[in-house]
Amino acid sequence: MSTPVSSLFDLSGRTALVTGGSRGLGLQIAEALGEAGAKVLITARKAAELEEGAAHLQARGIDARWIAADASRPEEVQRVCSEAMERLGPVDILVNNAGATWGAPAEDYPLEAWDKVMNLNIRSVFLMSQAIGRASMIPRRRGRIINVASIAGLSGSTEVQFIAYGTSKGAVVNFTRTLAGEWGRHGITVNALAPGFFPSKMTRGTIDRLGVERMTAGVPLQRIGDDDDLKGAALLFASDAGKHITGQILAVDGGVSAVHGSA
Repeated sequence: MSTPVSSLFDLSGRTALVTGGSRGLGLQIAEALGEAGAKVLITARKAAELEEGAAHLQARGIDARWIAADASRPEEVQRVCSEAMERLGPVDILVNNAGATWGAPAEDYPLEAWDKVMNLNIRSVFLMSQAIGRASMIPRRRGRIINVASIAGLSGSTEVQFIAYGTSKGAVVNFTRTLAGEWGRHGITVNALAPGFFPSKMTRGTIDRLGVERMTAGVPLQRIGDDDDLKGAALLFASDAGKHITGQILAVDGGVSAVHGSA
């Protein structure tokens, strides 16, 4: 007998950990998972922003907690993993969203900027997935991992100077596919969202420099993302509705990758 659609998307009784969850895309995803019934733990580096983000979620009736930590540091990742399981029990859904960018021409790109972006954008994804996978998902033979990549990881750009960011997001794409292949036998799905441009603290400088009109000129839907556009895709990957989907990269970009090509 088939399962009702409403039940397929229901996350009641599950726990979600969202890195970079205090604002922007991470908070949007946390909101979606929480409204579907999951308990949500958000983590990021700044306690004040986390407190504000958790309050926002709680105001929407979501059971939300927070832990301040740097996801690029192994000892901090282990602490988050341990505290999450102590406070909320096993983690069913991991959203690797924490990220950073740095704009500069490739020929002048500072090494410290390269290391900062790569450490947060891909090293942290590996560290967090490994920690939560070993402690919570592999032993129970179930889990959902959602990595936030970017259309910057699907192709290059002549408009934006983001050599480290694009490289790191390309790494997230192949990390997702590779881990999906390895951990499928454990009942764990691993997928990635590849957003186009969404308004956020990270993209504000680019949007201000290029302007929304110029940025949407080549977008089939002629718009950039909004506060709801990642919710449905995230919920699909996190829920039983997506239990037979793994190793996939879903571009949520208004059609940009469809007309401009992707890897």
